[in-house]
Amino acid sequence: MQRYDVIAIVLANLSDEDITALIERSQKIITDRKGVVAKIDKWGKRHLAYEIKKQKDGYYFLIDFAGNGAIVAEIERNYKIDDRILKFMTVKKDGATTAEGIEQEIAAAEAKRTQAKAEGEAGAEGRIVHQIEKASGETKPLPKKSYNKEEISTRGE
Repeated sequence: MQRYDVIAIVLANLSDEDITALIERSQKIITDRKGVVAKIDKWGKRHLAYEIKKQKDGYYFLIDFAGNGAIVAEIERNYKIDDRILKFMTVKKDGATTAEGIEQEIAAAEAKRTQAKAEGEAGAEGRIVHQIEKASGETKPLPKKSYNKEEISTRGE
């Protein structure tokens, strides 16, 4: 199995249900062909650097998965047919992976996410105040440069 990232830009005026349906369809293609989805990341609506199919905004999402080349070919075939998808790009990551390794990675990421969420709720206010105090106390004035007599005398010449 190889590891891949698929990044897609869809029409910005699509509803959340349509975007979710597109992502679920891609996920179904991966799982039906014995691939494993590691992560789905919705980046949201962004302004495009240049117009694509007369659109100035687009909705970005990323799918990180492991599988074979047939999965990539099928996803790209579906994206080429669908008029709602403005652009897409598939990137092959280095090294081969196993389904078990990806499942462990998913579990570790979920545990980290829940731990960060619990810590964030408990001490978010205290950390912000501490960071502001620390930042304000770190500012030191720069020392003035001292000149010796030779540098001063050569300036005037």
